[in-house]
Amino acid sequence: MSIDLSPASILPEDHGLLVGRVWRPAPIAGPSVVRIDGSRVVDITRAFPTIADVLNAPDFAARVRHAAGEVIGDLADILAESAPDRRRGVHFLAPSDLQPTKAAGVTFAISMLERVIEEQAKGDPARAASLRATIQDQIGADLSAIVPGSEQAEALKVKLIEMGAWSQYLEVGIGPMAEIFTKAPPMAAVGVGAMIGLHPVSTWNNPEPEIALAIAASGEVVGATLGNDVNLRDVEGRSALLLGKAKDNNASAALGPFLRLFDETFGIDDVRAAQLTLKVSGEDQFVLEGASDMRAISRDPLDLARQTLSEHHQYPDGAFLMCGTLFAPIQDRDAAGEGFTHKLGDWVEIASPKLGRLVNKVGLTTDAPPWTFGARALMRNLARRGIAV
Repeated sequence: MSIDLSPASILPEDHGLLVGRVWRPAPIAGPSVVRIDGSRVVDITRAFPTIADVLNAPDFAARVRHAAGEVIGDLADILAESAPDRRRGVHFLAPSDLQPTKAAGVTFAISMLERVIEEQAKGDPARAASLRATIQDQIGADLSAIVPGSEQAEALKVKLIEMGAWSQYLEVGIGPMAEIFTKAPPMAAVGVGAMIGLHPVSTWNNPEPEIALAIAASGEVVGATLGNDVNLRDVEGRSALLLGKAKDNNASAALGPFLRLFDETFGIDDVRAAQLTLKVSGEDQFVLEGASDMRAISRDPLDLARQTLSEHHQYPDGAFLMCGTLFAPIQDRDAAGEGFTHKLGDWVEIASPKLGRLVNKVGLTTDAPPWTFGARALMRNLARRGIAV
């Protein structure tokens, strides 16, 4: 089974100001920051040694747009080399480096319900269908209409506690504080074309199509990209204290294909109005299609950014923040009532018109290339290349 990694499939419809990262093989043997100029990929590492330098530069859009660089190849060729079974020549990486990948949970009403279902199912997908109707009857309110932290939200909390139906997921879904967790440490996210990893212990899991904000050290949101917050439903469902095991594994966070910087053609209002599509294509001929609409989010993206970077928590190299998803994977794949779970070899496509298409193939964390190139290796590589940071 093959997948389309052509520029026509991967690029945003209106292109925009796009930066990314590529791996350059020997003799460079390291990553470079690149700008996408039409069909050309331009290495601008000498002007911007890291994505952190892009995010934190004054007048970043103009400086990136006019930065001198080296044309290192054709976009079509480098995308083709980014497929999981190639990746030996110049190929794309995640468009992040020194930033942690953070994620916001239960920011949509439907995902809030699914987290409550996971919690009560204790990791057993066979119980999910019956629980879904029961929980919806218990809550009895349109959660999408409730403003988190409002008096209405507090009144619903009191009612549900009295009924014995309150959940820790509802606390972060409609309470004043969002759930913000670390999805991946700096340098660990994978990019377009790469394998995404499932922990071998999981038998109930799914993709999560999301928009990821690129946030500068100041807290300013300066761009956005697509993300896949690979989720192990059975692991988190057994205990919320297993969130780290459910979320942060080798190759479990995908970002890309490129970082679109805010400029006169794209800004935060485009993020607020963005619609994402999801397609999962399996070797068993199974096809799952879904969508996520940012207009249905319960917390504004800038509020999520403020809850991530603030006077309480600083990120000097910036951060990437996945904003959550509306997508709820309830379509049966095998047994009736058990919903969806991945199978090895699935292709996952996440797309949005102004951000392009992020494509990844599903494998195991133990089969994905191990994460070996960290911050120390990056600093040493740049120094060897004579690039000051």
